[in-house]
Amino acid sequence: MSSSSASSWAHSMTSVSAGAGAVVPVGGLVPVVGGCRWLGWCWWLGWCWWLGWCRWLGWCWWLGWCWWLGWCRDPALTLVSPIAGSTVRWCRWLGWCRWVGGCRYPALTPLSPIAGNTVQELLRVLAQSRRLSRAALHLLLLPQLRELSLSPCPSLASNGIARLLALRCQGLISLDLRGCSRLSPAALESVVSALPRLQRLVLAGTQADERVLSALGRGCHELRELDVSHCRNLDPRALRSLAFDPRHRRRCCPMLRVLLARGLELMGDGGTAPAPASALAFLLLALPSLQFLAHGAVPDALRLLHEQDLAGAEDTDGFPSLQEAVRWCGAVPGGHRLTLPLRHVEDVEEQDLAVVRAMCPQAEEAVVWLSDGTGTAELRRWSSLCRLTLGCAEGRALAAPVPVLQSLGPQLHSLTLHGFCCHDGQALTAVLAACPGLRAFNADLHLPPDTGTEEPDEDPPPHSTDPLPHGCPQLHTFSLALVGGTGSGLALGTTLSPVLTSLLCHALRLQRLRLLSIPFPLDPVFHAALAAPGPPLQELQELSLAGSRVSGRTVRLLLASHSRLHRMDLSRCQDIHRRDYDGFMQSVRKQHLELDITWE
Repeated sequence: MSSSSASSWAHSMTSVSAGAGAVVPVGGLVPVVGGCRWLGWCWWLGWCWWLGWCRWLGWCWWLGWCWWLGWCRDPALTLVSPIAGSTVRWCRWLGWCRWVGGCRYPALTPLSPIAGNTVQELLRVLAQSRRLSRAALHLLLLPQLRELSLSPCPSLASNGIARLLALRCQGLISLDLRGCSRLSPAALESVVSALPRLQRLVLAGTQADERVLSALGRGCHELRELDVSHCRNLDPRALRSLAFDPRHRRRCCPMLRVLLARGLELMGDGGTAPAPASALAFLLLALPSLQFLAHGAVPDALRLLHEQDLAGAEDTDGFPSLQEAVRWCGAVPGGHRLTLPLRHVEDVEEQDLAVVRAMCPQAEEAVVWLSDGTGTAELRRWSSLCRLTLGCAEGRALAAPVPVLQSLGPQLHSLTLHGFCCHDGQALTAVLAACPGLRAFNADLHLPPDTGTEEPDEDPPPHSTDPLPHGCPQLHTFSLALVGGTGSGLALGTTLSPVLTSLLCHALRLQRLRLLSIPFPLDPVFHAALAAPGPPLQELQELSLAGSRVSGRTVRLLLASHSRLHRMDLSRCQDIHRRDYDGFMQSVRKQHLELDITWE
């Protein structure tokens, strides 16, 4: 509006107010309406005068084409009302569920003033409770977001959401798209190209292909963790694009530490492509910060590098050969031995222990599968290990790994056992006694076929000595599952119950306890532990007794023990009935406990 038009408008308004009884022709108001043409459809709002203060937003000019938005009556907007308050309520007329998708100005969303961590928490709660709609997701994709996970609601992740994500959330440092299979490779490529600050990215189960990995290598120089497990469009050869850019002949992702590529199968080798071991060997050499590479062919790649059998591994796709990649690591023929900075290795067979230990002398965590016992000597000399998983597919006795644990036990912080057979409590006592510094212990053990089908004639005599006099004072997680076997298991209980009792009495820092499918009664174990001085179990937060034998009286004692329990799992407990569960819930309400009890 020009200054002359404004003067005419002011003069006409003055004339109308000066003469209260004067009749003003209708034509006198025409200049007023003409001056409002730039508002278009806003004349009916009546309260649009307040738009004047919105000039700082820099977006009001585009309201001219928003006449089609209409009046938004979407009740989903109330989801964010407790956070945004009046800021959200006055935005209802904007028809946000339409204009958000096409807005080129990410700072203009109604919730922009809200802190990023508040929006992240709101997204997490709505997603986990399955109340997150696509319209709400449009509204909550804000520039201040630093972490975003769409894995709880993969059906909402579309190519449109991907475009909006690339436009608005360029400050993201963590993005989880696990299972978002509706996103096309082109959409994923545009997203990763627009997020240069990414440090953690999960693409497991998506349509990610080699173009996406090339975009990651070119643009995400701060990337530290990547998960591309079970991506059907990827194979181990495509992973090389993360480490090297053939077009510009330069290395990429210098800070990548964790690469999860489980389930990637070799596709169409054509007789000339390098085998998975060669491709993974190239990754191990080209990524200087890599500490964990999860793929079943990693031991083969380590064996290839250890034997230096690099002939025939030449590449035809523009990537350097393994000989050149070896020189990047400073290893030369006749010089010092090639080693890698891996800290975590898995799927290591017993016969490969010598090779893996020589190539990864700094490894702190290992998953080892034992077979005939010929390689345990190498395992005992692995002085850097502090987290160990031992598996056995043949049902070997639990006493078999005890000599290894006696050598490594003092340095272990975490121990996991799979597939061993537990005949009595003595072997478990030897395992725990060999690892006094344990903080986490997990065991899935098999029971022998004859676990005792008859109850003993009389109660077993009390033990005069403590099976674990020193216990595991640093232990905060203990999980024991017993599967298989027949009968009541009372014979096993006579030797295993004292071990569990001693452990609970000495583990004063225990926070998570899982005793799963225990065939003998656990009531004596908990009664003795709760009566011990200390008292024990005061730090306990999670308790799972699924499939075990425990009575309602013991559960009531646990509820009255003033522990910090907030989750208890009693599913498939045959001695817990509906009336017991109702009594537990009544006690929880009376004591005002924040405790979730699962029973079925």
